[in-house]
Amino acid sequence: MNMKTFFIAALILAVAGRAAARDLTAFELIKAGDPYVGIQSKDKVVEIHSEKSVASLTPDIWHVVYYDPDATFKSVEVKFGAGKEMETSHPMRMFQMAGNHEALDRSTLKVDSDQALKIARAQPLLKKLTLKASQLTLQHGDEGPVWNVRLWAAKLDNPDKQVDIGVVTLSATDGSVVKSDLHPDKVD
Repeated sequence: MNMKTFFIAALILAVAGRAAARDLTAFELIKAGDPYVGIQSKDKVVEIHSEKSVASLTPDIWHVVYYDPDATFKSVEVKFGAGKEMETSHPMRMFQMAGNHEALDRSTLKVDSDQALKIARAQPLLKKLTLKASQLTLQHGDEGPVWNVRLWAAKLDNPDKQVDIGVVTLSATDGSVVKSDLHPDKVD
């Protein structure tokens, strides 16, 4: 193999690797989880939530909860790590049983997790803060489907330490901020 061919092959592999390493959005994870649930549950998402992100604002660990009419607690959950399926389970969701366990209407969902995080980060109270971590939840709300975006910021006196500064709730249909419960003063 000559040097030019080697260079082109290396470049193609680097680009392909970078594309594969891209974080999947919550909506992309719905499709990625479909093969791990029964036919009766495909695309019937009740809730999506992430764990608190680590070393980045974008979470790596996500839980996609599907409606499962055959399960005791009417749900099946697929856990993802860095876009790969880690575990599929039927979680005990007793507290959620009392709430709305119907599938979210996918046709109304227009704001994906990356957009929700971008909108939350753009809140004026956060302009001068160093945001360190986030946690996102897509669920039923009084106004329809909503994203709850919880944020952590660096402490002013110790930038290595993080503090929970609150939640921005926004519509998953149009991205409008429904509620902002932010406390930037906690970084002091």
